[in-house]
Amino acid sequence: MAGETPITVVGNVVADPELRFTPSGAPVANFRIASTPRTFDRVTNEWKDGDTLFLSVSVWRQQAENVAESIKRGDRVIVVGRLGQRQYEKDGERKSSYEVQAEDVGPALKNASAQVTKNGQQQRAQGYGQGYGQQAPQQGYGAPQADQWSTQQPRQGYTDEPPF
Repeated sequence: MAGETPITVVGNVVADPELRFTPSGAPVANFRIASTPRTFDRVTNEWKDGDTLFLSVSVWRQQAENVAESIKRGDRVIVVGRLGQRQYEKDGERKSSYEVQAEDVGPALKNASAQVTKNGQQQRAQGYGQGYGQQAPQQGYGAPQADQWSTQQPRQGYTDEPPF
């Protein structure tokens, strides 16, 4: 990540994410967020809004589909990614826009709650969903990954039980 500008932004989604697919079939979701700093003015005893920063966000692959299904206009989100700048010409003027290539997007839970649902496709990619009585691959793509946060010891060997 040398030479790239990492960024974390908390803001409100300005418009519903737009899900598109590249010619090769890779999903990409694009949306914009607005982040407005607030400061407390002790003289007037009021909160004051600063200048709003508008950023475009793009997110790829499975996460793009998850964002398109989960995030909507008005939601407060946390976006972690890399900041990039695009230059273009409009009406004879040279302009710039900033875009975040998102690594992670999630709801901000300061004033909201969320229900997390894991994708079935992700579970299959980790070796689950292979059908009862079938042994999951033990190495390579599709092999079950150890859960570093699990308090249970992983089971070894063949089992007819479902993986949950």
